[in-house]
Amino acid sequence: MKIFNIFPETIFSIGPVQVTDTVITTWFVMTAIITICYLATRKLSIKPSFFQEILEAIFEAIEKTIKDILPLNPWLVVPVLGTLWILIGFSNLAGLIPGLKTPTADLNTTFAFALISFSMTHVIGITTQGLKGYLLHYKEPTWILLPFHLIAEITRTVALAIRLFGNMLSGDMIAIILLGIVGLLVPIPFSLLHIIIGLIQAYIFGVLTLVFIAGGMRTKS
Repeated sequence: MKIFNIFPETIFSIGPVQVTDTVITTWFVMTAIITICYLATRKLSIKPSFFQEILEAIFEAIEKTIKDILPLNPWLVVPVLGTLWILIGFSNLAGLIPGLKTPTADLNTTFAFALISFSMTHVIGITTQGLKGYLLHYKEPTWILLPFHLIAEITRTVALAIRLFGNMLSGDMIAIILLGIVGLLVPIPFSLLHIIIGLIQAYIFGVLTLVFIAGGMRTKS
């Protein structure tokens, strides 16, 4: 049975920088996404190909979800959040490939994603309302609660990272345990469940980011 290590393993070093298996898998995922997008968009047509239709459907779904939650031009958010959604989705599924570790089963990766979510919340809020207008939402319902608002900003970011990490790590551990006990009989249908869970977790991560952004804009809406 394969030994499962919850901590990233160093594969090689570039000077003082250690390159782990998580980093290598993330590079692989990014390369795969870039390649797929290139192949799907290099011959765009009014009569779209099958792959172009899939790509357009994905972005239309992203745009619609953002429209339903945020009272602003969705394309202010689509480039970053869409990229984040797709990257997390592919990362959640990378562990299904033999020899690759799920990047989101590494807390470092999920914290990086959570920091992007945290940054988007404040950048979009300041962009749409101005610095002063955005900061005013921290006084609701009274300035006395300001420290609690600041603590909430930190804790919800940490919770976002740990939530994604916990779900993906537990999925990988269960798959390996089942593989060691019953061989390939159970892991095959379990892999299908892993795909569904991975895509759902990516979707939830993006929706929670939108909810956080909407919360910061509530004084303007």
